[in-house]
Amino acid sequence: MQRKLNLLLLLFSLIGGAVGFAVGEVILGRWGGEWPWFVVIGLYFGLLALFIGLACLVAEIISPRLNGPSWRQRYTGTSWKLLVPATLVMIFVLGLGLEFAYEINAGGSKPIKDIALVIDNSGSMQETDPDNGRYAAAKNLIDRMDSDNRVAVMVFNDRTTLLQPFMKLKNQAAKDKVIGEIDALDATDGGTDISLALADTMKHIEGQGEGRGTMVVLLSDGFSEVDLNTALAPYKQKHIQVNTIGLSLVQAQGSSLLREIAQETGGQYYDVQNADGLSPVFQKIYKDAGERTLVTERTGPLQDSMVYLILRVASLALIGAGIGLALGLIFDNRYLARSFGVGGTVSGLLAGLMLEFGLTGEGWKDAMIRLLSCLVLAGVLALFTLVIPVKENGKLETGLHRPGSAGRAQTGIAGRSKNNGSRGF
Repeated sequence: MQRKLNLLLLLFSLIGGAVGFAVGEVILGRWGGEWPWFVVIGLYFGLLALFIGLACLVAEIISPRLNGPSWRQRYTGTSWKLLVPATLVMIFVLGLGLEFAYEINAGGSKPIKDIALVIDNSGSMQETDPDNGRYAAAKNLIDRMDSDNRVAVMVFNDRTTLLQPFMKLKNQAAKDKVIGEIDALDATDGGTDISLALADTMKHIEGQGEGRGTMVVLLSDGFSEVDLNTALAPYKQKHIQVNTIGLSLVQAQGSSLLREIAQETGGQYYDVQNADGLSPVFQKIYKDAGERTLVTERTGPLQDSMVYLILRVASLALIGAGIGLALGLIFDNRYLARSFGVGGTVSGLLAGLMLEFGLTGEGWKDAMIRLLSCLVLAGVLALFTLVIPVKENGKLETGLHRPGSAGRAQTGIAGRSKNNGSRGF
C-alpha cells in the first residue's frame, strides 16, 4: 500500500473534465428546456464521467503508475469494455435520479403554470415606447407558451384594467384571442400607480383558487410610492414571484423600486434600455420560470432555501463519488476505487459549493463556474491517491506458496479464476 501520484493521469483527467464540460454545455444550450431537465442533466454528468474515465484510462495505459504494468499487459481489454457502462451509463442514471429529486417542489411552492403580464400603459410610455414594442414582446411570448399554461394580461396607469382574465392557451385559437385583445388596446394618458397594479393583480390571482403556481411579470418605465410590506405580503405568503422589467428608466428611484419588488418575492429584475430588447427578456423569464437544475441558478421563492442548498451539494458529492467508483471499476482495483471514491466525494462537495454560491444567472459567468466545478471534480479526485494509499492490480506476492495455492494477489474489485480467467467477487 503506497501513497503515490500519476501526474500524467492528473493532467489527462483535467483535460477530460474540460472536454466533458464543453460537450455538456452544448447539450445544455441546445436541448435544455426542450427535453426533460432530468434527462439533460443526467447526460451532462454522464458525458463528464465518460471523458474523465477515458482520459484516466489512456493515462494509465501510457504510464501505469497507479495500477501497475501487469494490469496494462493483461486486462486493458476488459477495462475498455467497462468504460462506457461504468461511466456514461451509471453516472447518467445517477444524475438523472438526483436531478429528478432536486426538481421536486417543497415548502408549499407549485410548478408555475399561470403567468400574469402586468404592463405599464401610462402617458410616459408614448415617449419611452412609441412603437409599442412591449406589447409586441408580450404577444411573441404568448405565442410561444405551452398549451398547459394560462395567461392573464393587465395594463395600468393611475388605474388598472384587466385586459384578459386568466385563459388556458390550449390551442392557437386561444392564443390568437389573447393577442387580439392586446392589438385592440389604445394608448392612454395618466400617471403610474404600481401599488394599485400589484393589489389588483393579486385580487385576480386570488379569484382563480389555489391549485396552480403563478408568476407575475411587471413592466414599467416609472416610479410611484409603494408600501412594500403591505403590497408584497400576499405574494410572499402565496410563494408568487414578481419578475420586474424597467424600460428606459432614468430615475434611480424607479430602478430601486422594481429591483426591491423582485428581490422581496424571489423574482428577477431586468434593466432594459430600449424596447427592442424586451422580447429576449420576456423569453428568458418564461424559460426560467420554475426551472431548478443542479447546474443552473435556482430562482423563485426557493432561491435561498437551505434544503435545496444541501440537496445540490449532497447530489454533487454523490456524483463525484460515483465517478470515483466508476474509475475503480474500470481499473478493476478496489484500492483505487476507495481512493478515487473518497476523492470524488470531496471534489463533489467542493464543486457543489461552487455551483451553489457562484451561479448568478449570467450566461458566460455561470458557464465559467460550471467549468471550474468540472475541473475540481476531475482534479481533486485524481490527487487523492496521495491521501489514501493504493495497491497495484495483479502485483505478484513474494515468498513460498504451498502446492496448488494461488500465487497471485487478488487486489482487483473482481477476482480472476486461475483456470478460466473468469471474473467474480
